[in-house]
Amino acid sequence: MVKLVMVRHGESIANALNQYTGWNNVGLTQEGIIQAHVAAKKLQGFDFDHVHTSVLKRAIITAYIIQDDLNLNYVPITKSWRLNERHYGALRGLNKDVTRKEFGVEQVHHWRRSFYSVPPKLKHPDPNIGPYKYYDSRIMPVAESLYEAYQRIIPYYVDHVAPRLLDNKNQLIVAHGSTIRALIKYIEGISDKDIDGVEVANGTPLIYEFDSRLNIINSNR
Repeated sequence: MVKLVMVRHGESIANALNQYTGWNNVGLTQEGIIQAHVAAKKLQGFDFDHVHTSVLKRAIITAYIIQDDLNLNYVPITKSWRLNERHYGALRGLNKDVTRKEFGVEQVHHWRRSFYSVPPKLKHPDPNIGPYKYYDSRIMPVAESLYEAYQRIIPYYVDHVAPRLLDNKNQLIVAHGSTIRALIKYIEGISDKDIDGVEVANGTPLIYEFDSRLNIINSNR
């Protein structure tokens, strides 16, 4: 039996301000730091062989805190833009309540929760978001639906996480709400429609136990 643990980063500054974050590179609040420590406490006794995170510091800092609290600082960590949060396009940095007033509650819900809905796009890729040099400029998005984010996230899981699980090595992914929703959809085989109802809380470890063929034996979701 092998385990995969996924943790959404602790509360970010943008979370606290109720803003769309996407690829904006914001840090954690004090509450977010506490949430990361609490996540580590819930994982006491869990041993893992590799950590996977995005290139955005709210996820990286959360991963570092968890590793430090578990005395697993030596475990290799891979940072990939493919595990970044979904790109929210022209909504980035805007307050969610303000957009509900401007565009309507139903439209905003559709942008946020639907698998295929794309938020308002930027006119061109923004070189000022996140660590730009780690992105492939040829495929830089100007906005993403969850479906489009899924197309970059799942190949990373298939190529870099699943093989290690098949080798019976526990894995930890510390990422973002939409990233983890995409992975849950893939791992659990959730339909395009039903993924709408899946929520991922900050700093709450999701634990999957798999058999030798990566069939789910147990999970706490």
